[in-house]
Amino acid sequence: MLSIRRCLTLAKEPKDLFLSLCNLRVRYVSADNYDPPFSPLSKPTKPPKEKKKTKKQYQSSELKIPVISDLPFDFRYSYSETNPEIEPIGFREPKRFSPFGPGRLDRKWTGTTAPASPEIDQSQWVEERARVLGETLTEQEVTELVERYRHSDCSRQINLGKGGVTHNMIDDIHNHWKKAEAVRIKCLGVPTLDMDNICFHLEEKSGGKIVYRHINILVLYRGRNYDPKSRPIIPLMLWKPYPPIYPRLVKNVADGLTFEETKEMRNRGLHSPALMKLTRNGVYVNVVGRVREEFETEEIVRLDCTHVGMSDCKRIGVKLKDLVPCVPILFKDEQIILWRGKRDGEEELVTLSNFDPEQ
Repeated sequence: MLSIRRCLTLAKEPKDLFLSLCNLRVRYVSADNYDPPFSPLSKPTKPPKEKKKTKKQYQSSELKIPVISDLPFDFRYSYSETNPEIEPIGFREPKRFSPFGPGRLDRKWTGTTAPASPEIDQSQWVEERARVLGETLTEQEVTELVERYRHSDCSRQINLGKGGVTHNMIDDIHNHWKKAEAVRIKCLGVPTLDMDNICFHLEEKSGGKIVYRHINILVLYRGRNYDPKSRPIIPLMLWKPYPPIYPRLVKNVADGLTFEETKEMRNRGLHSPALMKLTRNGVYVNVVGRVREEFETEEIVRLDCTHVGMSDCKRIGVKLKDLVPCVPILFKDEQIILWRGKRDGEEELVTLSNFDPEQ
């Protein structure tokens, strides 16, 4: 105690007093009992848990390779924009390069299609589709369904472009059908020239039913008895295959005309007023009707396709050739020149004019 008093008396300033008290605390307070304020509390250590060895359970939804699909139609990149009756004259890549990947499909790739097995029963597919669709929707049910999915802010929408009804689009439709009764399809570009063809392939390939159609907007219904767990197996295309080489669409000399007549027709078409001006990725629903009406009075029709692109111009010409029908005689500077062809009456007049009664 004497030493403590002696230290306190020697400390004249507050600073010296504080230092002396700190020295005393270090001397007489043991380290075990020292517990300053706000000191972190040591957390009790937990015993390590024994990890149980569990085998990874892989999902049964994973497709086995090669994929075996029982769909009764031939697989191709685009169903609505290709004509299986026209045979290509060449290919831009070897046939062994399947867009489904090497060894991933049980069908052989021919360059344009993967043909279905002849053992697949078509009637069974038709019966299964009728069972999934169930009873026909009433007018009230159709109205409620259309009102829910026809608007532009619908989250269940698929955009259909110049590729038309593609193979992978069928899988997208079934993915939407997992959580929705229907899907809204917005069509733009060249396929809108023939909306009937689009509706046919959508219903046939997906198995659904179109309950609403307005200009280029479709609502595809999945059916009353649709079960996502029993959906058909649709192997995906891993890349877009190169299009094959087809015969020339425009001949140097049109059928039924001479070289001079064909040249005159082309010059007349280039200097004639344009019937319509088409826009890129537009809606061409009324083009076929307008061209047919114009051919009732005119022999040559010009379509202005500025900024549409040369590839789309040729696609439009191919479709108009079969839908109108007509003869495309020139594609130049994004202009399409169409000739209506010789009618039956004109052919009879030509044969009568060439007839010689003396023979």
